[in-house]
Amino acid sequence: MAQTETDGQEVLETREWVDSLDYVLSQGGPVRAGRLLQQLALHARRAAGVNLPFSATTPYQNTIPFPQQAPFPGSQEMERRIKSLVRWNALAMVVRANKIQEGIGGHISTFASAATLYEVAFNHFFQAKTESGDRDFVYFQGHAAPGIYARAYLEGRIPKEKLENFRRELNPGGGLSSYPHPWLMPNFWEFPTVSMGLGPIQAIYHARFIRYLENRGLKESTGGKVWAFLGDGEMDEPESLGSITLASRENLDNLIFVVNCNLQRLDGPVRGNGKIIQELEAIFRGAGWNVIKVIWGSDWDSLIRSDRDGILVRRLGEISDGQYQKYFVESGAYFRQNLFGTDPRLLKMVEHLSDEQLARMRLGGHDPIKVHAAYRAAVDHTGSPTIILAKTIKGYGLGEAGEGKNITHQQKKLNEEELELFRSRFGIPIPDDELHNAPFYRPSDDSAEIKYMQARRQQLGGYMPQRKAKAAPLKAVPEAHFEEFYKGTDGREASTTMVFVRLLAKLLRDPDVGKLIVPIIPDEARTFGMEALFRQVGIYSSVGQLYEPVDMDTLLYYKEAKNGQILEEGITEAGSMCSFIAAGTAYANHGINTIPFFIYYSMFGFQRIGDLIWAAADMRCRGFLVGGTAGRTTLAGEGLQHQDGHSHVLALPVPNLVAYDPAFAYEIAIIIQDGIRRMYVDQESIFYYLTVTNEPLAMPEMPKGGNVREGILRGLYRFNTSDAPDKKLRAQLLGSGTIMYEVLKAQAILKEKYGVAADVWSVTSYKELYRNANDCERWNMLHPGETPRMPFVTETLKDAPGPFIAASDYMKVLPESLAKWVPGQFVSLGTDGFGRSENRAALRNFFEVDAKHIVLATLGALAREKKIGIEIVKRAINELGIDAEKVNPAIS
Repeated sequence: MAQTETDGQEVLETREWVDSLDYVLSQGGPVRAGRLLQQLALHARRAAGVNLPFSATTPYQNTIPFPQQAPFPGSQEMERRIKSLVRWNALAMVVRANKIQEGIGGHISTFASAATLYEVAFNHFFQAKTESGDRDFVYFQGHAAPGIYARAYLEGRIPKEKLENFRRELNPGGGLSSYPHPWLMPNFWEFPTVSMGLGPIQAIYHARFIRYLENRGLKESTGGKVWAFLGDGEMDEPESLGSITLASRENLDNLIFVVNCNLQRLDGPVRGNGKIIQELEAIFRGAGWNVIKVIWGSDWDSLIRSDRDGILVRRLGEISDGQYQKYFVESGAYFRQNLFGTDPRLLKMVEHLSDEQLARMRLGGHDPIKVHAAYRAAVDHTGSPTIILAKTIKGYGLGEAGEGKNITHQQKKLNEEELELFRSRFGIPIPDDELHNAPFYRPSDDSAEIKYMQARRQQLGGYMPQRKAKAAPLKAVPEAHFEEFYKGTDGREASTTMVFVRLLAKLLRDPDVGKLIVPIIPDEARTFGMEALFRQVGIYSSVGQLYEPVDMDTLLYYKEAKNGQILEEGITEAGSMCSFIAAGTAYANHGINTIPFFIYYSMFGFQRIGDLIWAAADMRCRGFLVGGTAGRTTLAGEGLQHQDGHSHVLALPVPNLVAYDPAFAYEIAIIIQDGIRRMYVDQESIFYYLTVTNEPLAMPEMPKGGNVREGILRGLYRFNTSDAPDKKLRAQLLGSGTIMYEVLKAQAILKEKYGVAADVWSVTSYKELYRNANDCERWNMLHPGETPRMPFVTETLKDAPGPFIAASDYMKVLPESLAKWVPGQFVSLGTDGFGRSENRAALRNFFEVDAKHIVLATLGALAREKKIGIEIVKRAINELGIDAEKVNPAIS
């Protein structure tokens, strides 16, 4: 009895406090009420040591209460009808594709859950052009692509024939790509967002790059937003969360994440035993984001307002996501019994609702009023990025065909009964006798629906998505910037990294192109000798430099500035790559020809962030990836995890990437000069991978002759000819990168000790040679009877006598990719295997790419051609000090 009295007294006290707080709210507003609560908490802690338990989450309810919702500005009924048409055509696209060709794939359920999230944004928020001339950028959730195509069809931008060829792009007339792919649809998509996780991190760095452009005076400050539509399961990708503190640290209030929390990933619940919305709220609130939860639709408003004691909100917070998923597929009676039946007071709250009404109570992500209020609050928010967590049902509207079920992500087909139910639920005017074909439906241009959606997009500046390359071509960079590198270093030693930095510094001083260059460094500027650039152009910081750096008294102190040019990203290759992508696509997104140079440890490029490099290729990105400390044997002491002997092999699959491994200063200068011309003057959709090393070596003068420049760019030229061309024994030595100097040593040894006259060739790009040779092979296959085309490598080497020995600081497969087109015996030396912590000489001996092994390989080739005896090869092994029984480096 006493306990009951105590409970009753507690309830009474609680209500008195709530009434008091309501009074303060009514008189002073939320700000005053918030201050009062803080003061009470402080007083309780001081007076009695009361410490409130820490919670990074708020109750499981909408962040924006009903009284604070912005009014909905459009026609709810008209937008519902348009949304229904989009839903139908998106579904029809996937169903028809799989009727025509079994297993062609496609996804219905993601867009079904997100249709309201997109429709509200299309009708009221996505700015294709703002009053200031800028615009919004939208990273669409990749699996929702059918819905975006369906809307473009209603807008008249995509013809029905294209929809009929969804995922069948090679059909006559062309089709539509599976997901957002700018390479395949260059006038439509802007950002590839599958693989999942790449959209969030790219959006963050794009939003930051916009501020970079503004602070550097390259772009006017505007109200444009970057929107990223994401899945809750996608948030488990490391890239989704890995850079969120950058967004808050940089106060990126131009960034809005919209997470479609349908509680399901591909195979089942995202968090069956937890609550993904609460988990993400804690993560993003802790990272300093503005978090807006959109959980319950308007049907729930009256229940939540009447929940004076908080028992309903407490109950809603107790239920796991797996159980919520069960509620979505069960009856209203099940919902009543299992959610509300745990407390008589809860049952009392819903006694006026029928089971059918309970089953129809919408979630917040399907309620345009709630979604609009969240978007409006996000757009108006200042000072930090915003994330909207919208609760939805995966496969919403599919009914028994897959609404809320674990199988719904893979749902591709609906039978006639399921199509009929969907048609009737959303009021699509298609007769029964046509349903089996799942026909597309578009009202006439003068219908109310089409007029409404066209008017909304016109008011918002035009259609989205739409990709337009707006930047005008640049003028060619003056030859004077490059001439000093043609002369060599006159015996002085310089690494190719030093050469690159020197050239970059000169380009930065150019009055025309200098301001457009974007140096990107992942916390390795001093490693690459780039610290001089700190003073020259400064390190970008959105707030300038609020401290006195410890090295202020030195010449090359760490200088941050609001208009700084260097993006010093810290230890994040993924983030740096996203800045590279933002800068390399600015010609299309912002009409600005920014030229990114991203320099990094080459080992941490294709191996670590290959997915982002592939996305850059898809986006028609431009710029220079510069792999520093490149090659398996150039990075003394660092060892297995740092020594790169395969990045050029990994560069082979990227179709529009041009890859070079230069050995000399003049090669670097010519490659960069031509790269700027091709990308920014001729506007080719290519980007570059250039490898440089930190080994100081004497840089030679560029050989005379009209075909050297062409050879450098096409991948192969003769660096020098033997000074004893009349010798009986001849050979051809191919070198690249830093191993070129071992090749030159081998040339001298072969002449002096073994009487072999060898020419030396510089292979600047195995990939360019490989691409050209395959192109010739393909042409010849398709044009029988016509004069065959000869690969450049074959044409260049056709008159060179003797065997060909190629030595590279990369895997043997890289030179071997050319073997079939080399007109003679071909031997490849490379660095297969794990690296070691050692000096350069020991490493090259271990991997068998040093001068003595090049000599041995040459003599062995000559012996196989019966030009020398095998005893000479055996003697050479002893004379050169080669251990014939040492372990194979490829497997050790």
